[in-house]
Parts: sequence; C-alpha cells; structure tokens
Amino acid sequence: MNKELEHSFVEQLQKHQNIVHKVCRLYTNNADAHNDLFQEITIQLWKAYPKFRGDSKFSTWMYRVGLNTAITLYRKSKRRINTQEFDSVQFKIKAEAYDDTEEQQLKLLYQAVHQLNDIEKALVFLYLEDKDYREISETLGISEVNARVKMNRVKKKLKTILNP
Repeated sequence: MNKELEHSFVEQLQKHQNIVHKVCRLYTNNADAHNDLFQEITIQLWKAYPKFRGDSKFSTWMYRVGLNTAITLYRKSKRRINTQEFDSVQFKIKAEAYDDTEEQQLKLLYQAVHQLNDIEKALVFLYLEDKDYREISETLGISEVNARVKMNRVKKKLKTILNP
C-alpha cells in the first residue's frame, strides 16, 4: 500500500477508534481479551481498507468490520472449553498452620528401614502394604511362622533404631 492510503487509514482509525473499543467491550470481559480483540479488528480493518469504496460513512463500515470480526472470534471461542475468569473469583481460604508431624515420622521410618537388610526391608514393605502373614510367607518363600518371628524381630529392631 502507498503512504497516502496508510496515512488516511491511520487518521480514520484514530478518529473513530472508540467504535472498536465499544465492540471490544461487548465481546470481552478482561483487559487482555479486549486488547487482543482490538488488535484483531484493527488488522481486519487494515486488510479490508483498500476495498472500502466510501459508499457508506467510514464509521458505519468500521462497525460492520468490527462486529463481523468479533462475532467470528466469539463463535470460534464457543467451540473451546469455557473457563472462569480467575480475577472474578474471590477465594476465601482459611490459612492453617502446616503440621509436618506425619511427614517427619515417615522420614524417620524410612531412615530406620534403610538400616535393615534386604529381607527385613521386604517384610516391612509387605507388612505396611497390609499383606497377611500367609501372603508374606508365599512372597518371600519362607514359612508363615518364620515370617511372624522375623517380623517381630524387625519391629523390635525398628523400635531400638527409632527410640535409642
């Protein structure tokens, strides 16, 4: 496009930009969306400007292009998943002090379990997974009585590790 056409477009756009802002306010609900739509309408106006014949007033033509652009984008947005504006929601979350007691206990338990041998670790794991002694014995390939005896020994060992 030539400089004269460009200058004419910029002049008309500046003169009537409130039209575009009004259209944007109708179809958007936040500043970012407003700015995006304003930019898109401006681009569409710029693309269509060489075809503007002057049969109607520039402002009338601007309304038509702006509304058509907004409606097209609005219809496309309806195909997307609706989300709620974060700014419009007021969260009232009661702040509670974080209790890390359980986390600390688990940390200590893991430190203690790391000190056990492989069979003892497996026993503790299966026990904590709520397996009965029959399943534990089958899994580890030992008798059920042996699994109970070993587990009792491991419990005593863990108590001495955790409570020296």
